[in-house]
This record gives sequence, C-alpha cells and structure tokens, in this order.
Amino acid sequence: MTFSIRAAIIAATTLAIAAGIGATAPGVAGEAETTPVAAINEAEPEQVPTMAESLAALEEDAADAQTPDTTDESEATYQSLAAAVAAQPAIAEDAELNCLAIGVYYESKGEPLEGQLAVAEVILNRVRSGRFPSTVCGVLTQRGQFSFVRGGRLVQPSVSARAWKTALAVAQVARDDAWDSRVSNALFFHARYVSPGWRRARVGSVGNHIFYR
Repeated sequence: MTFSIRAAIIAATTLAIAAGIGATAPGVAGEAETTPVAAINEAEPEQVPTMAESLAALEEDAADAQTPDTTDESEATYQSLAAAVAAQPAIAEDAELNCLAIGVYYESKGEPLEGQLAVAEVILNRVRSGRFPSTVCGVLTQRGQFSFVRGGRLVQPSVSARAWKTALAVAQVARDDAWDSRVSNALFFHARYVSPGWRRARVGSVGNHIFYR
C-alpha cells in the first residue's frame, strides 16, 4: 500500500469518527430540533428610521410644542378689552345676541368700549336676576325700561355700519364673559345729564353713564 493511499484512508477514518461524535454529542440535536422554522423566519433585523423619517418626526415634535392648547375655547384670555372685541366674528349667531347688540348700539354706541360693555352687562344681569324677563329681547322690550324702544319693537341698525359691528362684538364679549367692566354687577344705569333721584346703590360710572345695583 502506497503512502498516499494510506494517508487517504486515515483521513477518511478521522472524518467518519468526528461526524459520529458530533451526531451523538448531548444537547446539539435537541436544540436544533426544538427551534421552529417560523421563529427563525420571524426574527427580523431592527428597523432603523431613514433620515427623512427622522426629520419628519423632529418637525412634528416642534409643531406640537408651538401649538397652544385649545381644548376649551371658552377659556381664551385677552390682553385688553380692545383685543377681545377685535377677536369676535362680525356675525349675529342668534336672535338673543342680535337683541343684545341692538341694546348696546342704541344705548351706548358713542361710548368707549368699556361703557358699551357695561350696558351689555346690565342687560344680561337683568336676564339672570329673576326680577326681569328671562330673555335679552324680553328685557329690552319690557315697557318703560329703554327709551329707544318704540311700541315694543326693536329697530335693526344697518349691519354695514361700523358702530353696529362694534356693538355686536361687544355683545359677544359680554355674552361669553370674556371681559368684565368696572361695573359688572349693575342692574340700572342712566346718562349723566339726567337725575332720576333713584335710591339705589351706586356701583360706579363709565363714560357718560352712571350705574346702580
């Protein structure tokens, strides 16, 4: 037997012995048999976000940080009465708001904003008091209460008039309680140039009107 043939036989024998030892080694076959194919297929590599996805996430976080919380719009605050008035939509949403704006317009259209707001507050305070009609329109048309009312009717001002738009905005501010005047608890008022001799508690004066409780 030549040397080369003898070396080949020895190599083959060695490989056979090694294979047999590997096949009977404890734990090896068991681990291989108990590893489901599905588990191998489901093991996916971790998904790394792309540059575009990362930038989009950063932009979304920045937008969320800059967006104010508007969960409850009724709690909106303003820096001044003028700002509150300017923020109102120029539209009469319902008959009650329209009546309130009419009252503000005819009783105080030449007054400063706080004076107009004070008139609106008087009207609303009467509605809530239980001593007067329970609606704004009813309070205004109550006999003998407001001098601009004729025959129980309210005359609609021109909706394009600047004074009307201001009165409407003031009425919205008062209705939503978005700003309080210095006489926000008043129930009565009269012009400075008249002296009705009322025995009522004076609350204060705004513009050309004096207000009472």
